[in-house]
Amino acid sequence: MDRMLNHYDSAPASSGSSHSPMKGFDPEFIDIVDYITRITYRIWEGKQVGLCYDYYSDDCPVYTLAGVTIGAEEVTQNTLSTLAAFPDRTLHAENIIWGGNDIDGFHSSHLIKTSMTNLGSSDMGPATKRSATFFVIAHCIIKDNKIIEEWLVRDNYALAEQLNYDPHEVARNKAKIAPQQRLTDWRKSEINRVVQTVTHERNSFSGIGDKSPEAFISALLQNIWNARLLGDVNQGYSESAVIHSSANTNLVGHQQINMFYSQLLGTVTQLKYSSDYCCSIPNSFGGVDVAVRWTIVGNHGGSALYGDPTGIPLLILGESHYRITDGLISEEWTIFDELSVLVEIYRARIATID
Repeated sequence: MDRMLNHYDSAPASSGSSHSPMKGFDPEFIDIVDYITRITYRIWEGKQVGLCYDYYSDDCPVYTLAGVTIGAEEVTQNTLSTLAAFPDRTLHAENIIWGGNDIDGFHSSHLIKTSMTNLGSSDMGPATKRSATFFVIAHCIIKDNKIIEEWLVRDNYALAEQLNYDPHEVARNKAKIAPQQRLTDWRKSEINRVVQTVTHERNSFSGIGDKSPEAFISALLQNIWNARLLGDVNQGYSESAVIHSSANTNLVGHQQINMFYSQLLGTVTQLKYSSDYCCSIPNSFGGVDVAVRWTIVGNHGGSALYGDPTGIPLLILGESHYRITDGLISEEWTIFDELSVLVEIYRARIATID
């Protein structure tokens, strides 16, 4: 099939690099960044939604905290449903960090700034005619010209706020609907996986030193999340570092960044953090960009966030991009679906009342 639909096409990657090996891919794609950029544009801005059948495998799982879909057919229908509510949606690639290869499969971590206007009803409620801009990160495994597995995180809390909904009211309404069995099974398996594999072991850490960027990030996050060594924030982040996080929140400097970690650790008791995939690429600023797909599990045992504790098991799927400059993190994008975390908490409260 000829997929060169020029009227709907996006420009090739502008990296200036020569073609990289892309065995099994259509010859038009010069590298994996070009592949992700082009197909995203064609499906969303180009409205060629049926190309999902070309670029997703028939059994591709897409994991989100709101639900799990399987295969190109469900991806296509979800895309159509989103466009029915937000027909002008655009997806701007802020960064694509990638690893792997064309033989074993590429991994791409696609940081997106998406903008849209709510012109139709959605699962949050009737159309508000309001516009929203927020971050999404999609982590895909791609092989032989198709996405074969995907983890997707959207800042749905920010979306709800900007559409003039109360996120807590949206979460309460969603909590009244029985969860998808596929989602329930995946949540249980992920909680078991992380509980059984993650330890509170400390890593020797004094900055990047002679570590690779991936090893630097891995050691830092192990110490902060699992060993509870919050002071390592001062050794891993620059004094003026910025974290762009859920609800379109920006945290600046060591004190606010430390509070970000301590509030989650104070809310999710017995927290265990799993770094599930990590890769890095050089950036155009003379440093390195690192992507991490991660999972947090624990219990809603604290009241620092989300109100009175319910004690229920929590699962948080998240993805992060770290920009390392002069050996320290200077900027970070950490995205997770905080709205879906609230849904689980309200579901537990409703069950208690019933």
